[in-house]
Amino acid sequence: MALSDIQDRIAKEEARMGRTPGSAKLIAVSKVQPLERVVAVLEEGHRVFGENKVQEAAGKWPDLKEKFDGVELHLIGPLQTNKTRQAIGLFDVIHSVDRPKLARAIARIAEEDGHCPRLFIQVNTGEEDQKAGVLPSDLAELVALCRELNLPVEGLMCIPPSDEEPSLHFALLAKLAKKHGFEGLSMGMSGDFERAIAQGATYVRVGSAIFGERDYG
Repeated sequence: MALSDIQDRIAKEEARMGRTPGSAKLIAVSKVQPLERVVAVLEEGHRVFGENKVQEAAGKWPDLKEKFDGVELHLIGPLQTNKTRQAIGLFDVIHSVDRPKLARAIARIAEEDGHCPRLFIQVNTGEEDQKAGVLPSDLAELVALCRELNLPVEGLMCIPPSDEEPSLHFALLAKLAKKHGFEGLSMGMSGDFERAIAQGATYVRVGSAIFGERDYG
């Protein structure tokens, strides 16, 4: 499915929900995608991209940012604490703040480097053992710490369980965001982004529907 098709579907869902055009931004998830596919989307004019791994992003995006102005790069995968400095230097937005140790590392390095990416706190709405994200019951404590550290947290992110209705998780995330005074909602992927927009998503993360199936080699 072409980039323009996804953009049209986003616009239609915004209109259906009475939302401001452009209030749900598209992150084109370029992880494990051949470089030529990424370049093709850049050449179409899209500038907001998401990567899961710091190392993979470091291998392709510095050169692409030199060639294409205005790229906004989002880290949407888990962040290891020892990769924090590299991530802060590479990404404009980090969606996966999920524990006090990481929040403190970001605050320390951001102060040393003189800048900090915009941040989202990842919430494990399904309370899945194998998935990253702070548990809903621990969210208030992490939000309080981030505010104490003056971190620029603008919203919450979630990845619903694959075997459950995602709208329930999107609604929960929206409720938690409102409770804590956040407007940003990073939620929704290729198969459910319209349902996420209906629940208030400000960022949707779409990969295979734009680029085609990933080649994990």
